[in-house]
Amino acid sequence: MTTAPAPVGVPPTAADTEGTRRRVLELVASEGPVSASELAARLNLTSAAVRRHLACLEQDGTVAVHEAGRNDRRRGRPARRYVVSTTGQSELGGEDVELATQAMRFLRRTAGDEAVAAFAAERNEAVVRRYAPRLTGTDPHTRAEQLAELLAGDGYAASVRPVVGPQVPVVQLCQGHCPVQHAAEDFPELCEAEAHAFARLLGTHVQRLATLAGGAHACVTNVPLAPPTPAGRTRGTQEGSR
Repeated sequence: MTTAPAPVGVPPTAADTEGTRRRVLELVASEGPVSASELAARLNLTSAAVRRHLACLEQDGTVAVHEAGRNDRRRGRPARRYVVSTTGQSELGGEDVELATQAMRFLRRTAGDEAVAAFAAERNEAVVRRYAPRLTGTDPHTRAEQLAELLAGDGYAASVRPVVGPQVPVVQLCQGHCPVQHAAEDFPELCEAEAHAFARLLGTHVQRLATLAGGAHACVTNVPLAPPTPAGRTRGTQEGSR
């Protein structure tokens, strides 16, 4: 979906500006690290207009320049690439994570680690039951794209990205936002259960490379596209929750 520019000669209203800035933030979450020119193409705006929105978001502390972009050795000045900051993740909203975190702390204190793990597993079992009938693809790549679409609809700013150069064909399932990120910072069982759920939904072993809860700019999960070996595992990969 693109945001149409305001008619010529008609200045944008405050609501228009706020709505566009919110869309920029959401796109940075789903596409980041991403440049102003890439965002402009997606939003049908000029690069200068997008840079003004990015400057405001950077000043507010909701986006930040991705450090890897500073190491670009291509000729000329490297494009600044943006990701959502921790503050921006909070602004994107989600579940009442403070209440959820308090409840999980109480659960751990009164019933122990096994109860927390069981809660995380049950939560993601519900996700599997809800998503599984809607994953109609017969191969991991198609199923990963369908899963990303479902996750995006639930506020995870998810996308599937190709990986260049691996010996085993792989795509990455990226989640630019997590509604329970702050709870997962204290309870990694949530991330581990989610990786198990992804493996079941995609029909292949997956490898969790990074998480928002662990300080990365996105949750990144490797999804191998090669068929499993006779032993039931895909060469060169392992399930990220192990």
